[in-house]
Formats: sequence, C-alpha cells, structure tokens
Amino acid sequence: MQPVLEIYAPEGFDLWPVAEIKSFGFLPLSGELSPAEVGTAVMRIASCNDIDPDGDRPPRPAAALDSFLHGLLTFDNLFAAGGLRVTDNSTGVTFLPGCCDGLEDWRDWHQFVDDGSLLGFGHDPVSPVADRFGDTVRLTVNGEQSDSPVIELCATELRHLLAGAERDLSDFLTLATDWSSRHLPGHCASVTAALARVLDLPPPAITPEP
Repeated sequence: MQPVLEIYAPEGFDLWPVAEIKSFGFLPLSGELSPAEVGTAVMRIASCNDIDPDGDRPPRPAAALDSFLHGLLTFDNLFAAGGLRVTDNSTGVTFLPGCCDGLEDWRDWHQFVDDGSLLGFGHDPVSPVADRFGDTVRLTVNGEQSDSPVIELCATELRHLLAGAERDLSDFLTLATDWSSRHLPGHCASVTAALARVLDLPPPAITPEP
C-alpha cells in the first residue's frame, strides 16, 4: 500500500524546480523522493486547490507565487488528487484510487476496517470498491465489471498496511518541510501547515518564519 498523488505533466511551470513525470501517472509519497519530486508533489497539491477565491476568502494576490499558493493557504477544506494504491505482488493486480478519491480522505480506510462499511472511490466507468466479509477484505478494481480483478487480504494485514502508509506520509511531510525551508522560505510555515492539513497529519516542528 502506497499513498499516491495523481500527476499531470508540469508544462511551463517555473515557480520552483519540478521533476519530469508522465501525465496521468501516480507519484508515490515517501521519504525517498528527490528534491525535484518533492517539488512536483507540492506543485500538484497546490494546483488541486488553485481555484479563484469566492465567499469570505481574500482576493488572489498579484504576485505569481502568492497567487499560485493562495488556494492552498486559504481553503478550509483542501483536496489532493490521489489516494492509497494497493498492489498484490503475487498476482500483479493493482487497486488504484478512483475519480472520487482524494489523498485527504485516506483515514476513511481506518473507519472502513473498523466497522466494515462499504467504501467506494469512483463511479462508472471505473468504480474501485472496498468491502469486508468478516475478517476478509476484498478490494475490487472495478465494481462495474462482474469479472473485475480483486485483491483479498485479512483485516489485520490491512491495518499493518495502513500503518506503513501513514509512515510514508509522515516521512514525505518531513521532506516537504525541509524542501519548503529551502525553496519557499517566506512561506515555509504556512505551506507546511497546509500540507499537514491535506495529509491529515500533525504539523512537524519548524523554525518560525523570520
């Protein structure tokens, strides 16, 4: 199990260094990313929330960097395209996040494994679904197909996988905090706090901004 971001190619992006990553792929988040990959992840999370302000939110700033980060730093409810990817190494079957999935909701998996309620991640034409039968968890790659590939595992194993995914997210947040201090020194505290919110993790301790 890996926490992943759905990535689009960062064409023309020049606010900070990013990696060359194929569009519509998934970038696994962990403590093993290069600085350019961390920059790509931060870019993607910020772009998911780069929406013109309305309601009570302050107006978008004129400066390019401040404008791009505005949604990330001002939205109450943040979104990050992606989720948790599960791969069965014995069969090669991969369970991917669906169109209605977001990395910010990854803790829903804990509720699922605790109470066994159906967990859906998308809709037609591809509907990944997780359901539980006693101690057995079944991950259906596409609930719209009667012959869809599935991954089956026990609930205890899923709990261990979720613990590993949380460690990966925590390690990524630590990397992103260090990355922000180098590439976004004027926004380090606010960007780190926003990333912690979207990942539903405690913000790491950082040196206050000057």
